[in-house]
Amino acid sequence: MADQLLILDFGSQYTQLIARRVRELNVYCEIHPYNKIPSLTPHIKGVILSGSPCSVRDAGSPDVDLTQFGNIPVLGVCYGAQLIAHKTGGVVLPSQIREYGRATLSSVDHHSELLKEISIDSQVWMSHADTIASISDQFEIIASTTSVKVAAFKKKGENLYGIQFHPEVTHSTQGKELLRNFVVHICRCAQDWTPDQFVDTTIAELKKKLGNDKVVMALSGGVDSTVAAVLVHRAVGKNLYCIFVDNGLLRKDEFEQVLASYRGMGLNIKGVDAKDKFYASLNGLSEPEAKRKAIGKTFIEVFDEESHRIEDVKWLGQGTIYPDVIESVSVNGPSVTIKSHHNVGGLPDKMKLKIVEPLASLFKDEVRLVGKTLGVDPAILSRHPFPGPGLGIRILGEISPEKVRILQEVDSIFITALRKHNLYHQVWQAGAVLLPVYSVGVMGDERTYEQVAALRAVVSVDGMTADWSHLPHSFLSEVSSDIINKVKGVNRVVYDISSKPPATIEWE
Repeated sequence: MADQLLILDFGSQYTQLIARRVRELNVYCEIHPYNKIPSLTPHIKGVILSGSPCSVRDAGSPDVDLTQFGNIPVLGVCYGAQLIAHKTGGVVLPSQIREYGRATLSSVDHHSELLKEISIDSQVWMSHADTIASISDQFEIIASTTSVKVAAFKKKGENLYGIQFHPEVTHSTQGKELLRNFVVHICRCAQDWTPDQFVDTTIAELKKKLGNDKVVMALSGGVDSTVAAVLVHRAVGKNLYCIFVDNGLLRKDEFEQVLASYRGMGLNIKGVDAKDKFYASLNGLSEPEAKRKAIGKTFIEVFDEESHRIEDVKWLGQGTIYPDVIESVSVNGPSVTIKSHHNVGGLPDKMKLKIVEPLASLFKDEVRLVGKTLGVDPAILSRHPFPGPGLGIRILGEISPEKVRILQEVDSIFITALRKHNLYHQVWQAGAVLLPVYSVGVMGDERTYEQVAALRAVVSVDGMTADWSHLPHSFLSEVSSDIINKVKGVNRVVYDISSKPPATIEWE
């Protein structure tokens, strides 16, 4: 088994970013809730304590016994640092001024292994309402800013560190170097977590687990389910049965295009036209969660029915990726369910099948790298993320076949134009939204009263945070004109310039 880092989650929105940065160093790591710590095997070479929205001064705040880690190196980040200080005789107090945003290191102890090659004046990102007022005599300060005396500290003679800032965010300009110092030089992890290694190991494990059993998988045309299917196919060949359901909420011509691409890859796939069933289940629904649940329930019914046409199926393959797994595990208090997730739950319970999830340890960018190693079509790997409920959550309010037609046309014009102007790969995700708003317009000499379409394009690394994409005004003008002229039912186009947070990428 490869060396690995253990990341304990106290509820920070940045915890997944810590894991991604460690993975970028080709070191395997796992996130676990602070109150569900796995066995500390010899393969665990280090522990990182995440940030948290909580205060160590509050009763019932997240806590962990530091002594259980023995001689394993530990790095506390923000709340994690405050917890270390608090538990070892230091003092944590409310900040006089909430420290949030960019700061600059004013002193750095370059003799410290953690801070080697970290520059004085290096920019770091602060995000905390409490501050470490003092540390015990067992510790020493190894970095400060002009306003934060204890920006980083270390226990004398031990590999126990705390940093008040967030090295995992890009605003900390040398954050990756700091994490490399901890992971590679202090924890001495081997940097052997690579796509090639993952593919070889996973296919061998799948062959051992699945044997000659039959596996059924639902494919969507997206990156995750495709890469998962190719991995399973490499292991079991013709014993993999793939099903692609047309829920009537796909992009224009997507059903035919996706089926053709999968058949070209040699996958055994069946296409199922279930549009009418989905439209019936959505009739009269306008609340986003109600629509998501109706789509999910109908999908389970259709997929279950099709799966039973295959004899002696033992396994259900899923394209679950690591963020799905993390977001489905509860940490006391910190995380709020923003939207129900489409990829975990429901299906396995109904079908009574064993589950195989070959990508459950990977982030989205790692899935793409594995897909490249497997030789998956670059057009699929570079495809923008598309929500599981499809256009069902991009049509605000009630859904009808006519609204789907309108949005498919709008979306097609937008996506086609992005490709034509070589902007598609500069955007992380793009799509159109049909608003339940009508506006007055003039076409020729006639008055129109039609719907408003919103265009959405964002730049992001992993979808956890996102900025709106500054597409050229001339491009937006061209797309708006094309939509209004060519799509009957839309007479006004707007462009969404909201970032995440506070907005989400999808409107529903």
